[in-house]
Amino acid sequence: MTTPVQGPDGRPRCHWSAAAPEFLAYHDTEWGFPVADEQRLFEKLSLEGFQSGLSWRTILAKRENFRAAFAGFDIPQVARYGARDVERLLQDAGIVRHRGKIEAVINNARCAEAMLDQEGSLAAFVWRYEPDPAELPDPQTVTASPTSIALSKDLRKLGWKFVGPTTVFAFMQAMGLINDHATYCAIRPRAEEERLAFTRPGR
Repeated sequence: MTTPVQGPDGRPRCHWSAAAPEFLAYHDTEWGFPVADEQRLFEKLSLEGFQSGLSWRTILAKRENFRAAFAGFDIPQVARYGARDVERLLQDAGIVRHRGKIEAVINNARCAEAMLDQEGSLAAFVWRYEPDPAELPDPQTVTASPTSIALSKDLRKLGWKFVGPTTVFAFMQAMGLINDHATYCAIRPRAEEERLAFTRPGR
């Protein structure tokens, strides 16, 4: 079990929320709360891909720059990016200038567009992999799970890149497909309330 940290209100939080000043607001208002919005889901999958080999603090600090660079992660717009856009983004010091990751976001936008025709929506596809909470291990004790492995495998079958099981598990944690707030965390009950009230896409 991880050691709790005390938030500004005196209540306990997940230990990682104190690792950087910008983490607390992200932890308290975003992480673990269910999301059905296509752009937000695509953004998070993209940013998790950029995080590969880096820290989340690096990515979170640059998030607004990423949004500007990738048209707010609007799937149709990003899907139309071409070679000139790749070169432009490689010169953008406000983001992570990694050709493979930049090209992966564009590729994945095209895959997401195809998914709208084949699967209904990215949200409906992703939420099919929501695990039964009873099958989950204790919060924050693993970095991948059978469902993240399955989702990763199926995304890759559809042509997605930079969506390994660990990346996908972090995405599932953040987007509320699981409530991975520590059992002692003061935010866990609120995240669970929102999950209970949440209408799953495609159902």
